[in-house]
Amino acid sequence: MIVQLRNGRVSTPDAVLDGASIRLDGDRIVAVERAEGGPAGAIIDLDGGWLLPGFIDTQVNGGGGVLFNDRPDVDGIATIGEAHARFGTTAFLPTLISDSPERIASGLRAVDQAIEAGIPGVLGIHVEGPFINVAKRGIHDAHRIRPLDPGTLELLCAPRRGKVLLTLAPELCEEADIRTLVRHGVIVCAGHTNASYDQSQRAITAGLSGFTHLFNAMTPLNHRNPGAVGAALDSDTYCGIIVDGVHLHPAAVRVAVKVKGCERLMLVTDAMPSVGTSDPEFTLQGKRILVRGGSCTYEDDTLAGAHLDMTGAVQNMIATSGLSVPEVARMASTTPANFLSIGRTHGAIAPGRRADWVWLGADLAHRETWIGGVPVAGPVPSFARAVS
Repeated sequence: MIVQLRNGRVSTPDAVLDGASIRLDGDRIVAVERAEGGPAGAIIDLDGGWLLPGFIDTQVNGGGGVLFNDRPDVDGIATIGEAHARFGTTAFLPTLISDSPERIASGLRAVDQAIEAGIPGVLGIHVEGPFINVAKRGIHDAHRIRPLDPGTLELLCAPRRGKVLLTLAPELCEEADIRTLVRHGVIVCAGHTNASYDQSQRAITAGLSGFTHLFNAMTPLNHRNPGAVGAALDSDTYCGIIVDGVHLHPAAVRVAVKVKGCERLMLVTDAMPSVGTSDPEFTLQGKRILVRGGSCTYEDDTLAGAHLDMTGAVQNMIATSGLSVPEVARMASTTPANFLSIGRTHGAIAPGRRADWVWLGADLAHRETWIGGVPVAGPVPSFARAVS
């Protein structure tokens, strides 16, 4: 199959092409060439817009009215994936907020089943807590927070069909446990943590490779006590960042970009069930969460995830940082693919990669999403909250 992209720009790892001819073999890209006539195949008029590699979101709590904690099953994951595909997300990690050992086991099992069933875009699971610091819990329930125990460690280290990402507070975890997790293929991130700079650095030495929603729910950068933020900025780790105009001041976003660069900073949504719906509220573990002003908050104004999609995150990052569209696209696709060690198959419009891409219009609004060479979502309004 040949797909001809015309009247727009195609972002590849090596160049931005004014149109392109993409040859597919099933769900894979075989060749990407400059558009120079030849067999037409399927023709897409980009209408002055962009074709970008499909967005990869490593922190998706919910979408389409579904919270993963409430629906840790194949149908729930499919609904979340369908909601986010409407905003350019072609691959994602359903994210489980701090919960019981039984719910963690259910989530792990459901993701395995979803991958086996071929649910589009499911890469694995993100287990965010409950092995976090109660002092930095945010909206996480205090009574669910607990230390990492041998039984759950064994559960997390068991062979899985997809990736397992675990967010924990490194100051409350043994370095030997981090080494064990990493040795069994678990990706370990610091988050909801009161760790010092030195504690964070020791965890990095043990194998911790990322920081969950940089700046939020972690010890801040101080000139004498650099904290977890200082360790994140002073290391080669990957950092997720929520660019919704609510979680971070624009200057903090720009600082992160200047220090980490597009190769280590990745956009995440931290999306809640409201994404893809018009629902003004939802329930999170018994708490009534209001969706207002582009944010999700509890009655005491505690942030409860985000009302953000990946197209909105891309738009906001471009407006905030001044980076180019291809640079920000890397933060939404190539960088998370490399973080998850799937860069050979995902995260770029290039030979050998999956045919996962998103078409954004000249105004950067979502137009269409393709997963595995198949169009799965057409134009819908974006929940972007423009920032400056």
